[in-house]
Amino acid sequence: MRLLLLTTAMLSLAGCAGLPRPDPNQAWIDLAPPRNSHLQALEVDTRAIDDPRYFQVQPGSHELTLRYQFAVQPSNIGPDAEPLWRDCQLNVKFQDFAAGQRYRVQAGNIGFHPWARLYDEQHTLLGKARPTGCQRS
Repeated sequence: MRLLLLTTAMLSLAGCAGLPRPDPNQAWIDLAPPRNSHLQALEVDTRAIDDPRYFQVQPGSHELTLRYQFAVQPSNIGPDAEPLWRDCQLNVKFQDFAAGQRYRVQAGNIGFHPWARLYDEQHTLLGKARPTGCQRS
């Protein structure tokens, strides 16, 4: 049991070690996909992102473009169906990103319909994304 806990802790630290330190002059946006799905950063204000795991933006107004991949469960398709994977893009706008602040984008889906929401550190809802297109993956 101790070995399992130690291994889990080390893997968690290794995952965090790959991210840079947040720049205090920018806002940091973490991505929080649900289990068994994938959420990544694509663009800020139509500029491609170097690292799909997070965003850092200058203070002010920005539009974030996200890619969200998820499985539609058989209960939303039909009794004999297999899960159907969807690959969607979503955009979320926010006017007041602040330097040194951390934000979080959470994503999910209701059946075939993806959603994403932007929250601040106090878990206050700041914005909702709008889907811009989905396809089967």
